[in-house]
Amino acid sequence: MHRTMSGGILAAACLLAACSRAERADEAASDSRYLYLWTAAADRTQPDFLAVLDVQPAATYGTLVTTLAVPGTHNGPHHTEHEMPADDRLFANGFASGQSFIFDLTDPARPRLDGTFGDVAGLMHPHSFVRMPGGNVLATFQMHHDSTGIRPGGIAELTPTGALLRSVSADVSGVDPSIRPYSAAIVPLLDRIVTTTTDMDGDGPARTVQVWRLSDMTLVRSFQLPDGPAGDEGKLSAEPRLLADGKTVLVSTFSCGLFLIDSLATAAPSARLVASFPKLKGAACAIPVVHGRHYLVTVPAWHAVVSLDISDPAHPREVSRAVLDSADVPHWIAMEPNGRRVVITGYGAMAEKVVIATFDSSTGQLAIDQRFREPGALKAGVRMRGPLWPHGGRGAGIPHGAVFSRR
Repeated sequence: MHRTMSGGILAAACLLAACSRAERADEAASDSRYLYLWTAAADRTQPDFLAVLDVQPAATYGTLVTTLAVPGTHNGPHHTEHEMPADDRLFANGFASGQSFIFDLTDPARPRLDGTFGDVAGLMHPHSFVRMPGGNVLATFQMHHDSTGIRPGGIAELTPTGALLRSVSADVSGVDPSIRPYSAAIVPLLDRIVTTTTDMDGDGPARTVQVWRLSDMTLVRSFQLPDGPAGDEGKLSAEPRLLADGKTVLVSTFSCGLFLIDSLATAAPSARLVASFPKLKGAACAIPVVHGRHYLVTVPAWHAVVSLDISDPAHPREVSRAVLDSADVPHWIAMEPNGRRVVITGYGAMAEKVVIATFDSSTGQLAIDQRFREPGALKAGVRMRGPLWPHGGRGAGIPHGAVFSRR
C-alpha cells in the first residue's frame, strides 16, 4: 500500500512545485543583464577583444562593464554563435587569422578565455558554429589545405573545449571545387544538416546548398539555388535557419533571396524561392533570426531589420520594420533569450556602433529602442570608442558577432 501525504505536507509540496515553475518562468521572461560584443580593434596594431555591456534597462543601460583582449592582432573578429549556449562557453572566430576563441562566460560579468584553435584535420578558417544535440559544436570550415593546394573545406564536430570528434570534407566528386562551407542548420528530427557555401574571400558567386546526414555526416546531396525574377536571387547562399516545427528550413542569400528547402527528409532535397528583397550596391542581406512564427532579417537597401510572418513558410508576409539611419548598413542580428530585444551591428555609419531594437513576439512588431544610447546622445545606439579600454587597448572598436547573456 502506498503512503499518502497529509494535507499540510501536500499543500507545502504543491506550493514548492508552483514556486519552482514560477521561478523558471520568471527566469525565462527576465531581461538579459549583459550583451557580449566580439570586437575588432580599428587600429590593427591594437588587440581585438570581447566587450561586455550592461543591457538591463536601468540607469546603467548601455554602459561598458569590461573587456577581454585575445592574443595577437588583426584576428578579424567575425562570427560568434548566434545565441548563448546552455554551458555559457561561447565560440567566436577570428577569420583573418584563422584562429577561433572559446570564451568562458559562466561568470557573466567576468569573461575568461578558455581555449583557442586553428586548423582542424586540415580544415582551415572556421566560420560558423552551431550547437548539436547534447552540447557539442558543429563548425563549418571554409577551406582545406594540403600538399596539393587549397580545396573546399568541410564540417567538423567539436567538443565544448574545441577538441575534434569527427570531420568530413565538402570536396567530393561532382561538387563545385570552388565552394566554401559558410553556415549550417541542424535538423535532428530528420537526421539532417544543411550547409551553405559562400566564399568569404569573394571568389565567385557560389549558390550551392549541401545536405548531410547528421548521424554519420554523409553527404546526401549538393544542389544549386535557382534564381527568380531579378536573375540572381540564388547567388551567395548564406544562412540556413530551422523553423519552430523542427523540420522546415529556410535559406537566405546575400543576394537577398529567401528559399524554402523541399523534400529535406529524402535523398533529393531541393529549394524554391519564396521571397526576395531589394539590393543595395556593395551591401548584402545578411543574418536572420527565427523566433516562433516570425523570421527577422537585415535588409540594407531599406536600412532596416525586417520582420516576416512565416506561419506559411511558402508565403512569408512582412509585418514590421525597424528602420535605422540612412547611412547605417545593418548586418548581424541576434535575439534576446526572452524574445523581447534584438541586437544589431553592421557596416557604414554603424561600423563602430551597436543598436538594440524591441520586439513583440506576439505581433512581430519591431522598433528601435530609443533608451539604448550614450549619455547626452541625440540618437539611439552606443558607439565603441576608447580612448582607453579596460584591457589597455586604445581607439575605436568594430563589433561584429553580438550575443545576449542567458540570464
